[in-house]
Amino acid sequence: MARLRTKFNEVIKPALQTQLGLKNPNLIPSLEKIVISVGTGFAMKDAKLIQNIADTISNISGQRAVIIESRKSVAGFKVREGMPTGVKVTLRGDRMYDFFDKLVSISLPRTKDFRGINRKGFDGRGNFNFGLDEQLIFPEVNYDDIIQIHGMNITMVTTAKSDAEAFKLLEMMGMPFTKGRIDG
Repeated sequence: MARLRTKFNEVIKPALQTQLGLKNPNLIPSLEKIVISVGTGFAMKDAKLIQNIADTISNISGQRAVIIESRKSVAGFKVREGMPTGVKVTLRGDRMYDFFDKLVSISLPRTKDFRGINRKGFDGRGNFNFGLDEQLIFPEVNYDDIIQIHGMNITMVTTAKSDAEAFKLLEMMGMPFTKGRIDG
């Protein structure tokens, strides 16, 4: 079992239950899934670059990434139906906890001038979104293998009912937020 999942079950869950004043243990917020996505609009016509991005995201997450194709043609963006427009992977279970642990303890501290993750990424329903500027902060990425540096969006879906509960959950799990306050 993942190290963070064990810590969550034995330490964080009971602490959250007492801090939030929940009597029913099924109401304790938890991490449901993590979605890593990359928009590849800049590389729609370059199949080799899109495959390279998919391979990079697969290495980072430990799970095979899916190439997303457009559903409709949009003339203003020069997009035809079926063209690759993105890459994503959805993590659940032990892979999710392993990725979260690696992100918080290894990758984010490697970011240049890192002062914490902005707290304003909550969506009002207990989910958290933030973006990374480059994939080089992950230890699995070999600089010689990448064709182009790209960013990614990471979405953490929780079972929390509010942003305040989700913030408390992620903070207790080790997410390094910036100083300030959370509204919600």
